[in-house]
Amino acid sequence: MSHPPFEQLVRQFSGLPGLGPRSAKRIALHILTEGKETLQTFANTLLETAEKMSLCSVCGNLDVVQPCHICSDPKRDRTSLCIVSGLSDLWAIERTSSYRGYYHVLGGVLSALNGVRPEQLRMEQLRDRLADSSVEEVILALSATVDGQTTAHYVTDVILKASHNQIKISRLAHGMPVGGELDYLDDGTIMTAFKSRLRV
Repeated sequence: MSHPPFEQLVRQFSGLPGLGPRSAKRIALHILTEGKETLQTFANTLLETAEKMSLCSVCGNLDVVQPCHICSDPKRDRTSLCIVSGLSDLWAIERTSSYRGYYHVLGGVLSALNGVRPEQLRMEQLRDRLADSSVEEVILALSATVDGQTTAHYVTDVILKASHNQIKISRLAHGMPVGGELDYLDDGTIMTAFKSRLRV
């Protein structure tokens, strides 16, 4: 059975990250069969959240205050700046409680295939932060994909030009995950693990 309004709703859900057509259809069915009251509550919550939360003017994080809780926390290390491509990466790092510096969210990665150019990312804001801050180290926490590494090289050039080689640049280690078995890893991960091996 095909109903245009329902199919349009499914298309909207399937456009969300991590949702394919089948998952989108299940979510749409669940919401519609819960009744109008539940649907109205869901819609109101969505609108209220969108109104109350906004991107931090400093780092690009999503929060209910300006600047965000991370940027306004005086206990964090002002000498360290971690660059991530998106909010999910920032939140993943925060979840580990392993980093106590500040962040800069680029809002994506450079991609020739998708037409994403430097001016579409938060590069200018990064230059401003580097020129007017006490940053001593920049940590590149970008994905190990081709686009992620292209972005890392570009950002490295931006940092070097903005800081005149005064800022230390590091990147997250790539290679074997904790608990990973060699037999289940792809060739690229194994190659990177060998290149990034540490002296014991």
